[in-house]
Amino acid sequence: MKPITVRRWALWGGIAAVALIALALALRPAPVEVDVASVSRGRLAVTLDEEGETRVRERYIVSAPVAGRLKRIELEPGDPVRARTTVLATFVPGDPALLDRRARGEVEARVGAARAGEQRARAESDRARAQLDLSRSEHTRIRRLAESGVSSQEDLDRAKQNLESAQSTLSAAERAAAGALQELRAAQARALEVQSAQSRAPSENLTLRSPIDGVVLRRLRESEAVVPAGESLLEVGDPANLEIVADYLSADAVRMKPGMPVEIERWGGERPLSGSVRRVEPGGFLKISALGVEEQRVNVIIDFEDPRAAWAALGDGYRVEVRVVTWQGDGVVKVPGSALFRQGNGWAVFRVADRRAEIKTVDVGHRGELEAEIRSGLSPGDTVIVHPPEDLKPGAKVKVR
Repeated sequence: MKPITVRRWALWGGIAAVALIALALALRPAPVEVDVASVSRGRLAVTLDEEGETRVRERYIVSAPVAGRLKRIELEPGDPVRARTTVLATFVPGDPALLDRRARGEVEARVGAARAGEQRARAESDRARAQLDLSRSEHTRIRRLAESGVSSQEDLDRAKQNLESAQSTLSAAERAAAGALQELRAAQARALEVQSAQSRAPSENLTLRSPIDGVVLRRLRESEAVVPAGESLLEVGDPANLEIVADYLSADAVRMKPGMPVEIERWGGERPLSGSVRRVEPGGFLKISALGVEEQRVNVIIDFEDPRAAWAALGDGYRVEVRVVTWQGDGVVKVPGSALFRQGNGWAVFRVADRRAEIKTVDVGHRGELEAEIRSGLSPGDTVIVHPPEDLKPGAKVKVR
């Protein structure tokens, strides 16, 4: 073979080898870009999160004690008040003599009707007593005739029955007369009360003073007006005595117990606050969620554990977020919850080893909001894939994004 031919075959062979190598590289699967995280050891807390609202533990609603004219309330929400010193509201009681003719006529008519009823009942009682006397005389006469053989036993039985009936009628009539007399006395007492009210002079102004040391929470009535008895005027309370109420799903509330620690977040301060569960109310209530779903809810009452100075800016009705810690542990082997996926009836993760993804079955313990406890299957320092792609296969090459 000529040298030029050999060189030609060598050239073509080299070109073919390079082409094959390029083709193999082109057909080789590209590494899958993934996000990874490290298995670590540290603190893990399992929490139940919900929105809550602050409220004054003991609030007082001050209302009008009598009907009358309320003078303008000058206090503003937030103004301090002192127990038995600060005047909350001033009343000019309504004139009790200003009773309309209709009310007086009704009282007089009620007395007249009661008196007529009492007289009628007394007349019925007298008639029944006379009938009883007649029946008693008739019974005595028939009994004597029967003893002498002139009257029959049937006549004696009939006379005895009439006597017993007359006695029952008299007893009922006497009870009716007693009831009518009581109604008459009640009507007369009401009439005396009205007459006394008409002759009584107008009362002096009434002043309502604060029942506690605190502040005005809400002013429900401001302008001068005539108000009925029981009208709500002000709400007062002590803002230093705050608590938090959060309504949880009943399925979550059964996992809570008094004394459980609580993390209070997003309340407006620079750092979270500490609290504890004081009470899980025994009664639930129905609530419609924002999606229109009926949910059974339970109120959970939470106390602040931090000193008052740490949350002094909070007031009544402020929004907070609470996390009730149902379990916590230190030195726990944990992974991000987004690395876990179901495999059969258990859990698994993709671990990165030699830049390849391999499936590792793990035993998952407690699960927090973002992390989960790993009891077996992984060691601290292992690298796992978070949010693994659906098309990721075991053994596939991966590249950290």
